[in-house]
Amino acid sequence: MAPRILVLASGSGTLLQALLDSPLARLMVAVGTDRGDAEALVRASAHGVATFIVDPANFSARTDWDSALLDAVAAHDPDLVVSAGFMRILGPEFVAEFSGRIINTHPALLPSFPGAHAVRDVIAAGVTETGCTVHYIDEGVDTGPIIAQLRVEIMPGDDETTLHERIKVAERTLLISVITELIGARSE
Repeated sequence: MAPRILVLASGSGTLLQALLDSPLARLMVAVGTDRGDAEALVRASAHGVATFIVDPANFSARTDWDSALLDAVAAHDPDLVVSAGFMRILGPEFVAEFSGRIINTHPALLPSFPGAHAVRDVIAAGVTETGCTVHYIDEGVDTGPIIAQLRVEIMPGDDETTLHERIKVAERTLLISVITELIGARSE
């Protein structure tokens, strides 16, 4: 049986689009978001991939949202959950349920510059090199075991926007490579 991939995304879905444009698209069973206006929904629907929304605004308690997200993802029985620009911290029950089967992309070379503002923090630090990381998700914020990284040089005159665009290109390549390796190992 072919591995089943589920992608979580919050925004424009450029990482998702890279997956949809790759041979991995045939393995994608669903795309979930935390926002009804996420462009990722449009991208997934255009490729015939099932979508769902679990909006935190619809829940009075964080734990209720965590449970609803867990139920929505589990309903698709994924072998691999990919957080591709999903801008929410996943609850401990969710992480435990998919432990070893949930990965995240991050626009910096972890363990340096974790968190939601990594590219801004890299620019502020004045370093000459950054990159992107794919790692397993654990209960911390960008603290899970690193699977792979790609380096990206910081060019003179780079600002947060120009640097982030170059990092996104590297992230797309790295994510496809990592998923291809992971699902190959799982299907052997």
